[in-house]
Amino acid sequence: MSNPEGRPKEQQPPRVGFGGGHRGPAAMQARINKEKPKNMGKTLLRLLKVIGRSKYFLLCLLLTMSAVTVLDLFGPTLQGRAIDTIHFVDGRFTVEFEEMKKILLQMLVLFSVSAVFTYLQGILSAKISQDTVFSMRNDLFAKISRLSIKSTDNHRHGDLMSRMTNDVENVSNAVSQSIASLFSSILTFVGALIFMLRCNVVVTLVAFITVPLTLLVSAKLARFMRRYFVQQQMLLGKLNGEVEEMVIGYKTVVAYGKEPETVERFGKISEDLRKTSIRSRVFGSIMGPCMNFLGNLQYVLVAAFGIFFVIRGKMSPGNIQSMLQYSKKFNRPINEIASQYASIMTAMAGAERIFEIMDTPDEIDEGTLFVSPKEIRGNIEFRGIEFGYVPEEPVLKGLQLSVKQGQKIAIVGATGSGKTTIVNLLTRFYELDGGTIAVDGMDITELPKKTLREAIAIVLQDTVLFADTIRANIRYGKPEATDEEIRFAAKTARAAGFIERLPDGYDTVLTEGGSNLSQGQRQLLAIARAVIADPRILILDEATSNVDTRTEMHIQQAMLALMKNRTSLIIAHRLSTIRDADKIVVVKNGIIVEEGSHEELLEKKGEYEKLYQNQFAGIAT
Repeated sequence: MSNPEGRPKEQQPPRVGFGGGHRGPAAMQARINKEKPKNMGKTLLRLLKVIGRSKYFLLCLLLTMSAVTVLDLFGPTLQGRAIDTIHFVDGRFTVEFEEMKKILLQMLVLFSVSAVFTYLQGILSAKISQDTVFSMRNDLFAKISRLSIKSTDNHRHGDLMSRMTNDVENVSNAVSQSIASLFSSILTFVGALIFMLRCNVVVTLVAFITVPLTLLVSAKLARFMRRYFVQQQMLLGKLNGEVEEMVIGYKTVVAYGKEPETVERFGKISEDLRKTSIRSRVFGSIMGPCMNFLGNLQYVLVAAFGIFFVIRGKMSPGNIQSMLQYSKKFNRPINEIASQYASIMTAMAGAERIFEIMDTPDEIDEGTLFVSPKEIRGNIEFRGIEFGYVPEEPVLKGLQLSVKQGQKIAIVGATGSGKTTIVNLLTRFYELDGGTIAVDGMDITELPKKTLREAIAIVLQDTVLFADTIRANIRYGKPEATDEEIRFAAKTARAAGFIERLPDGYDTVLTEGGSNLSQGQRQLLAIARAVIADPRILILDEATSNVDTRTEMHIQQAMLALMKNRTSLIIAHRLSTIRDADKIVVVKNGIIVEEGSHEELLEKKGEYEKLYQNQFAGIAT
């Protein structure tokens, strides 16, 4: 629905980024089918590094888990000793009550201390989980702020939001639920093996019979299932993108009666997600029963061989009880992984998607010249500019343009001729394919982007307002601005009248995008924001296209004062708004074909005259 930076469809870059691709379900499914599992080991190591930032809490957690595990391992031994206080002699049961009381008291103390440590373990696990989420979310948001406009243009915003919310939350759930249990399981495995060897070496070797089979089955199932979790997360991102696009473009959808098609497209993506989610959960659930079967097989083998050794007098009944308990603990690590496999795989897929963004190169900024924005005068030179949003499809072809300080330059041309592209390159939203742009004789690649952009104010055709007060939205152009400066800017932009009529005036809180204002009012606020920024270079991209003719006349008067002694680039379709420009340049097929004043261009009977006649023919008629 959107058209980034005002580009015609044929000049938009292909969606090849994080969640891009063609919108059609068939194309989307084709891409999903090509999705291959990525390097889980590398992702896990990177995730552990993030978790490791809470190293002191992590150390405390590991110590607490170690204590819980050791205490837990002594439980079966005490149980076995308690059972062995019961004797069957001459057809009668006898019990060593004093010894049993002593052992039961030890068990009470053991389990009480274990409960306290388990409680501490839960607190520490939650702390590490939330610290990890906090760290990842902040890193991801900071990374997004450093991405180039091209990077954010090339993928759906809903998918990016899904990574910020759903994927990070999945990682949080896995960390809080799995890190403690997996580490504890490894300690339990080693500890149970040691205790089992102390009881009986042969029975321990029998218990080991099922281990290779367990590892083989789990590895095969893991490799088979993982792709469904990757697909699930990717589809969830696409679904969020579809919802976001529907909400933003709702008026357009309704105006063209496209509700059924939109619902159908959403339904197809939702159906793909439903099927993939079912597969991921079903196949994820297979591992649990398989591991339980192998664990029960191990239990039976240990019991059978244990009874055999009891009959031969080489083991006591208490030893059998201990061995059976330890065999369960011995098998616990793999069972733990199996029971949490779904959440672990979802988290790994989400972490991969997060790290995919983190690995995207930052916006290039090689500027090293130390120049204050206030020092920039506004002389601009475009020399041999070559650029295309899509390789092999150039939009600008050797464009040449010279703008003097304080000049008001209007750029006109047919849709798709490259007008908006010129200012996109000046602000370095995109990087040149060839040629140079110089400001005051300095190549803009040598100026820090912050310096360059602080010297430029932009008023776009599609106004961007934030869910904040009107005062804050105007002050966005100058954070340190006083209330007096804000009122002056609003007055200059002819916005003060409607603002002061609002019940809360400048403290009126706007909804997202400023949707509780009219389109014209939103444009006036954007102009006020540019006024307060006090720029050296002013860019107006159809700045008055959304206001009525009378308001436009007032704004034109305000703009004349604003543009005085400032270099101004005006992109306009309404040719009536640029008649007083110092110079009008006509762009066609990526080059400037004409330039001059309004009267001079009309006398040439060229492209400008055609545009003028086409625009005003209907009015004359």
